[in-house]
Amino acid sequence: MLARATNPKDALPRSLPRRIAAGFFACAAPDLDIVYAFAGPAAYLENHRAATHSILLLPFWAAIVAWILAKILRVPGGWRALYAICAMSIGLHIAFDLITGYGTMLLWPLSDWRPGLGTTFVIDLWFSGAIIAGLIASLLFRGRKLPALASFAVLLAYIGFQAVLKEKALGIGEEYARAHALPVSGVRAFPRPASPFNWTVFASDDEAHRFTHVNLTRQEPRPYQPGDGFFARIDSPYLPVAQAVWVTRKRFGEAQQDRAREAWDAEPLAFFRWFAELPALEATDAKAGCVWFTDLRFLTPGRGDRSFVFGVCREQPGAPWRAYERVGESGKVPVR
Repeated sequence: MLARATNPKDALPRSLPRRIAAGFFACAAPDLDIVYAFAGPAAYLENHRAATHSILLLPFWAAIVAWILAKILRVPGGWRALYAICAMSIGLHIAFDLITGYGTMLLWPLSDWRPGLGTTFVIDLWFSGAIIAGLIASLLFRGRKLPALASFAVLLAYIGFQAVLKEKALGIGEEYARAHALPVSGVRAFPRPASPFNWTVFASDDEAHRFTHVNLTRQEPRPYQPGDGFFARIDSPYLPVAQAVWVTRKRFGEAQQDRAREAWDAEPLAFFRWFAELPALEATDAKAGCVWFTDLRFLTPGRGDRSFVFGVCREQPGAPWRAYERVGESGKVPVR
């Protein structure tokens, strides 16, 4: 859509397919940093959405991608003919990552600051639907820019709408924080799947996170029975605001907090301390000598999995801690 919306009026007809192909591959290029996963979970967390997502390095990546694609697509004008569309496409990828809550290192390598607007869930059906509709309309009306421009306008309007919803969700958290003498600065809200009205709201302090799963427009709970399907399962946990149930998760658990704090401060877990914005104790395994933590940003009820669970283990008291990623209920893999 971007290639069609920005195609010059005086461009040759044969140039548009090349621009579309270049835009497609350039827009996907930043996620090549998935190769860091082969170096281990820690390397992936430290480097995902870093170098390839940096706006400081965007001109460099655009030139590299444009040069490669110009060779593959045999573009008469060489890499310069594709540079603009590659730069815009990479920038669009970065912008769409920025609206999620994961965090994107825009200023790498000067800073590891990871802003994330948190207006949009990483897999948003309505957002994706607007893109698909725009692609279909652009295919049906190949000679016009209007369908592509209209699709971008819808996407921007939808993101703005989600920003308004986030403010409403934050208001719920702020009201709860004031009522329970908690710092308003600790209020966070993250979008959740199935509906733009589904949010998880947090009110945190130095010791614990209180959170609730709410639907901002629902008047009655959505019942769920086994067999109702995947979408019903991930949508039903979000209750009407008036019936919100707040749950507390301690950063270091209820018992043996000294051991949990020692594990959290262990040097091998430094990468996760840097990454996790809402850390909480997930579990302890005295037999295996392990202490596990999670980042509640990614707590999504109904999915049946535990994402981003990391911890440290040691064979006996006083022995060095080693960092692991938890796999399933009892499995673990070294992070490096």
